[in-house]
Amino acid sequence: MGVSTTSLSEAVSRYGKAATAKLNNPAATGQPEDQLRAPLEGLFADLAALLGPLGQDVVAVGETSLADLMTRPDYSITRKNALIGFVEVKAPHKPADPKGFEKKSHDREQWERLKSLPNLIYTNGNAFVLIRDGRTVAAVTLKGDVRTSGETLGADDDLLQLFELFLQWEPVPPRTPRQLAETTARLCRLLRDEVAEQLERKAPGLTSLAEDWRRLLFPGASGDEFADGYAQAVTFGLLMARAMNIELKHGIEPAAKALKQNRSLIGSALRLLTEQMEDEHALKTSLDTLRAVLDVVDWSKISKGDPEAWLYFYELFLQQYDVSLRKKTGSYYTPPEVVAAMVRLVDEALSSPQRFDLPRGLASPEVTLADPAVGTGTFLLGVLRRIAERVEADEGAGSVPGAIEAALDRLIGFEMLFGPYAVAQLRLLAEIVDLTGAKPEDADASRLRLFVTDTLADPDEATAWIPSNLSSIAESRRQANAIKRREAITVVIGNPPYKEKAKGLGGWVEDRGKGLPAPLDDWQPPVEWGLGRTPST
Repeated sequence: MGVSTTSLSEAVSRYGKAATAKLNNPAATGQPEDQLRAPLEGLFADLAALLGPLGQDVVAVGETSLADLMTRPDYSITRKNALIGFVEVKAPHKPADPKGFEKKSHDREQWERLKSLPNLIYTNGNAFVLIRDGRTVAAVTLKGDVRTSGETLGADDDLLQLFELFLQWEPVPPRTPRQLAETTARLCRLLRDEVAEQLERKAPGLTSLAEDWRRLLFPGASGDEFADGYAQAVTFGLLMARAMNIELKHGIEPAAKALKQNRSLIGSALRLLTEQMEDEHALKTSLDTLRAVLDVVDWSKISKGDPEAWLYFYELFLQQYDVSLRKKTGSYYTPPEVVAAMVRLVDEALSSPQRFDLPRGLASPEVTLADPAVGTGTFLLGVLRRIAERVEADEGAGSVPGAIEAALDRLIGFEMLFGPYAVAQLRLLAEIVDLTGAKPEDADASRLRLFVTDTLADPDEATAWIPSNLSSIAESRRQANAIKRREAITVVIGNPPYKEKAKGLGGWVEDRGKGLPAPLDDWQPPVEWGLGRTPST
């Protein structure tokens, strides 16, 4: 689209003539909104040309009309190959403003999904409504009606101003953890909806991947539950990339490769997407928007050097993303003050001569500690800080880095969800840098014994069937299973399990089968005590 010699009135007149002819052509097939596509493309081109340099290299990329898709607008608009926004076209007899859509209609349900987009135009051919993050920014109605006015259709300058405002959009860097959480949650929800929609359409790559994930991590998970896990894995993978200053503008695959170089499991999970190119296109609305918006995130400015900035991030994320999911998954944070007190009590018990008689407490090489539901890592962070405090007090500050490095081999965390897992990894890496004085770029995720796994899953269940694209996640589960089978754990600390989350799981604790002793047997009181099956405390 180049510089125009056409005036606004001429552009709108030409659009009206084309639209009226299309809409009234007896040979026309398809829905009325389909007849508006070619005239609208001509209008977009003319408006871009009228805007001079701002409109150069603007392209309207039309999608194949699929009336049942709710997460795919009719057009994505790019400038110099960078995503600017989207346009959704409705029939002339329908409202252009989503507020006018009927309840429980296809248009209303679609709007509930598309309102997460940061720069969107709704149009019925006669009116244009510019919407950002669900809020109307500008609205313009043409003079006349595209169904009857033909070349007499007119418009004021506010139409050009609306389109100019649309093309001026740039992603705004979030300034606080709350802003980042709210922005990320909206777009993650859109990705979740797009994945669920493509699963309903039997997209081959996603359908196959969903079945593998169910067998590996989420037995019995519904399509919606898989869509949620998948969307969080991708979203937090991109967030982790930005936290490590990895650019997203070149695509997801380069970001995934860069994360993998850091030996991060989340990078391997992110690559699952890039290995399914057909499905990457199927998810282009949400993925392209996620990349554009998150690429401007500067975590150092958001956190302002405060490692606790991640503390409430996942809680804030869930409040915007899906409040019901927080209860369902047990994703609640424990206040740091409570964690500190619990960790201190454990440390004192370990060092007490009357109890375990380990003078260095949690810093003792004999102590291996596990958090079976690590969440965002608050308990493991509390343990690291307690070790640093004790070692500094007993041996001097110079001994702290070595004690922290040694402790990493003895601290274990299990987590099922990729969202909190990614946050825990980032928080722990930041804390290690702070406590040891290491350079941020030298932080090695592979040093952390964090595993994506189900703590309640049977450690003897075979995973040899896992396909190669899930090998990294399968390896995480294998290592976790080996810990559950063989490693001696001195301390288990963390949030208690939630009954709703654990219902029907963990039966192997009572009965492993194959003649193997059940872990619960070690905690059963002797029969002669007459206490039944209630474990001793």
